[in-house]
Amino acid sequence: MKARTLIKTFSGIDTADGDGVKLTRIIGSPQLNMLDPFLLLDCFESDQAEDYIGGFPEHPHRGFETVTYLLDGKMRHKDNAGHEGVIEPGGVQWMTAGRGILHSEMPEQKDGLLRGFQLWVNLPRSAKMTAPRYQEFAPETIAVEQLKNGGRVKVIAGKTDQGTIGPVKNDYVFPTYMDIILPLGSSFNQGITKGHNAFIYLLEGEVLIKGESNSNSVLTSNGAQTLTAKKLGILSDGEQVNITATKQGSRFLLIAGKPLNEPVARGGPFVMNSQAEIQQAFVDYQAGLF
Repeated sequence: MKARTLIKTFSGIDTADGDGVKLTRIIGSPQLNMLDPFLLLDCFESDQAEDYIGGFPEHPHRGFETVTYLLDGKMRHKDNAGHEGVIEPGGVQWMTAGRGILHSEMPEQKDGLLRGFQLWVNLPRSAKMTAPRYQEFAPETIAVEQLKNGGRVKVIAGKTDQGTIGPVKNDYVFPTYMDIILPLGSSFNQGITKGHNAFIYLLEGEVLIKGESNSNSVLTSNGAQTLTAKKLGILSDGEQVNITATKQGSRFLLIAGKPLNEPVARGGPFVMNSQAEIQQAFVDYQAGLF
């Protein structure tokens, strides 16, 4: 099986969104506009309430999915269809905006650490106007695989090589979304469907990605590449990835999905296939049709 290697790394840019929420935009920046089917990846992390307490007041979406994964803190979400709830630490919300939804995401606490991610996943043309829906999972309902080396894999979407399956169902891009912790010196191997775009975001520590040399990557003498903390690494195509922790407590997200290979038109909170569809989204929103 051909092993994937690192082909590019990115640090993201500091920015703000919503009502002044400070965050790092890793995908959706001038450096990395998108990685089909992934449109955006934001990381928010602060123990200063003024950095995030304004939250994300009511705003619209159409044409894609938002995935909110909290590591610390809580987020209350509410939409114009009467759906409301709280994402707990370790919980996930996978929202399909489809033809249109208005929702808000507001931190519950007034102080303390808020840490997590929001990923935007594109929808194919055939599903952009589907009915909005949610997949929500409390921390205790998300599958966790304990590794023999003392590490662990939290599986939000996809399946590990040992057969642990994540709860999220998505037949558009067949995603992999895993949160992995490895002790110093330990390794993790994972199959990834050939042709799927894949990346690693390293939260803590340092890892080596082992693979065969190719024209797009530069390997160390032992056939591995280093990814350091707070960096996103795009993986080459292949059938598996081998990752080894070189610092204590290495933790990373492994995310992959099938590219849609369709035209992408963006207009703020709307993602469609043409500018005419973006303009229609604004018309529908202003007419109260969401």
